[in-house]
Order: sequence, then C-alpha cells, then structure tokens
Amino acid sequence: MGTKISAETTKRVAELARLDLSLDELTKMQRDLNEILSAFKIIDEVRTDVQPSFHPMPVENVTREDKIEPYLGQEKALAQTKHKHEGYFKGPKVV
Repeated sequence: MGTKISAETTKRVAELARLDLSLDELTKMQRDLNEILSAFKIIDEVRTDVQPSFHPMPVENVTREDKIEPYLGQEKALAQTKHKHEGYFKGPKVV
C-alpha cells in the first residue's frame, strides 16, 4: 500500500526525538508509524472539493505609508531627564 517507513528512518526519528529505544521498541515504533501513515493514506483518498487551509482567515499585510514628521531635537529630547551626559542619554553601567 505505497510507501512504508524503513527501520533506518524510524531509528533516525527516534534519535531526533532523543529517544533511547531498544530494538523491540524501535520495531514497535516502526509498526505504529506505518499504521499512522496508512490511516492518513485512507484520509487522503477521500474526495473533497475543499482547498487546503493553512489559516482560518485570509492573512494580508496591513501597512501604512511612512510620513516624515518634525522631530524633537536633541535639546528637547534631553530636557526632561537628569540621566544625560555630553548630549546623550546616560544608561546604567553594565559590567
């Protein structure tokens, strides 16, 4: 019934999942994965006229046009803080 999952693939999946499985456990996992694959093949055979949906609602970028606006300037920006040094904001010392 089509593609089967090999023992090597099962072992690789177990390694990626960081599972330390015995030979018996790997065999059972391979059998289980093949059963799952078979179940999906049955579902795949069902005829529907529905297109696959990856998002429940359409996704589109919502952007606005950039507008150039006047900025505060260095003096006004620093006017409300006592944490400044030589025309820049002064942050806490990081060691």
